[in-house]
Amino acid sequence: MIATESLSKRFPRVTALDRLSVDVGPGVTGLVGANGAGKSTLIKILLGLSPATEGRAEVLGFDVADPSSGGAIRERVGYMPEHDCLPPDVSATEFVVHMARMSGLPPTAARERTADTLRHVGLYEERYRPIGGYSTGMKQRVKLAQALVHDPQMVFLDEPTNGLDPVGRDEMLGLIRRIHTDFGISVLVTSHLLGELERTCDHVVVIDGGKLLRSSSTKDFTQITTTLAIEVTDTDEHPDGTRVMREALHARGVETHEGAGLPGAGHILLLTAQGEETYDLVRDVVADLGLGLVRMEQRRHHISEVFKDGDERADVPADATDVRKEAVGHGG
Repeated sequence: MIATESLSKRFPRVTALDRLSVDVGPGVTGLVGANGAGKSTLIKILLGLSPATEGRAEVLGFDVADPSSGGAIRERVGYMPEHDCLPPDVSATEFVVHMARMSGLPPTAARERTADTLRHVGLYEERYRPIGGYSTGMKQRVKLAQALVHDPQMVFLDEPTNGLDPVGRDEMLGLIRRIHTDFGISVLVTSHLLGELERTCDHVVVIDGGKLLRSSSTKDFTQITTTLAIEVTDTDEHPDGTRVMREALHARGVETHEGAGLPGAGHILLLTAQGEETYDLVRDVVADLGLGLVRMEQRRHHISEVFKDGDERADVPADATDVRKEAVGHGG
């Protein structure tokens, strides 16, 4: 769907993309990076809106550097921008019909597609209201609708959940998944909320400073580890159940450490699972101490774990690529 080779974009004082080589296949792909990592620059180059300094990029088999490819790419790719750029005095129907016509649809088809698309994004009942009176969530849906109205093969969604509350985010993420599962449209989505990517994307591309840091399936990012997380209750006899559990395990030759960075970290112990015997040992110790076992589960990696402080970078193996911690912030 997308392929770049040694793609670079340099401005007088900054290199936005630095020899970026990456392939993106069908499905839902997340594009992750710190503020200024090069995400927006990459999207503009892929849409033919900004020329690369050097290197190559193809979208759906079209060379983005070929002047004749720009129109063909935009006919086949929908784009949902991050920023609010909607005209306040027109209705959603008027705006989306206009965008459909600009994409080459004839008048009747544009109106029919607009009605269908607004129904799909949940705005059918509100389609004749002026956009200026819409909530943030409704405006995001209008932007999504105009990206979908011409039935593209692929859509680029730039921070589609920006400004939404948790319910609105869940609804938007559901729409994004259905874009692919129900209509077969591939998606490239940027987001600073890493949990969204774990729940929504099939593949994740991480860039930093314009360079590719990691590109792999979400399954690989979130694979099960050998680390076992356990949490126990306190009792009258043992008011600090976590401490006595740690001491008891240590006495049996099992080293543990606290689950730093996890919810309730001070009450969670992490240890390396050595097979079923580790589970049996934990259960035996809990029973001997008369504690309650709240949970015992193998941990999964999370995408957020690739976001480390820059100071830690020299200590991270090359195959465990990380990104600076500030990437959790907006922009890019």
